[in-house]
Amino acid sequence: METDSGTRVTVVVADDHPVYREGITRGLLLDGRIDVVAEVGDGPAALDAVRRLEPRVALIDYRLPGLDGLAVLHAIVRDRLPTRALLLSATTDGAVVYRAVQEGAAGYLAKDAKRSEIVDAVLKVARGGQVVSEDLSGGLVEQIRLRADRDETVLSDRERQVLRGFAEGKSIPRLADELYLGASTVKTHTQRLYEKLGVSDRAAAVAEAMRRGLLE
Repeated sequence: METDSGTRVTVVVADDHPVYREGITRGLLLDGRIDVVAEVGDGPAALDAVRRLEPRVALIDYRLPGLDGLAVLHAIVRDRLPTRALLLSATTDGAVVYRAVQEGAAGYLAKDAKRSEIVDAVLKVARGGQVVSEDLSGGLVEQIRLRADRDETVLSDRERQVLRGFAEGKSIPRLADELYLGASTVKTHTQRLYEKLGVSDRAAAVAEAMRRGLLE
């Protein structure tokens, strides 16, 4: 299916390398569930296309001329545009990934990701999910640890394990296997974690953990 509502996913692709941009566009269109409504080569054009066309997802190169990917992302979030931003970059530094997620990116992928990974990420982001390449998640978690501010919120050891797992993109079934717990038990820890953080889903829990510095 395309999205939960069955509608096709509209995407703006922004990258200053024509060959790479065309390759990404071709891969998205071949999937059959995605409509690329614009291809652009710089930041101002990307932001203009997002504002005019209001795509479900904007696939944005981190290093765009005119306005870089983070600047475009910042404008999308600031102006409360309905588009979710997915950054693609050759830059895999954990601090950059952290900043992108903190600024409101729905995902961050390395530019050498397979076309199938990019398609899957676009579809997941369109459904409201968060995506960080598995090979980048370690650097993201490390940045969370390095930037941790002490917070009065007290989490149990299990709640912290669940939180770290969510930050690394792990599912509840996978956490259950790794922690040698039943899925229902992990769900109970998850619910308690949500209550303590005042959130209702995993992505929000990780974002709030970043703000409070609860991962260590």
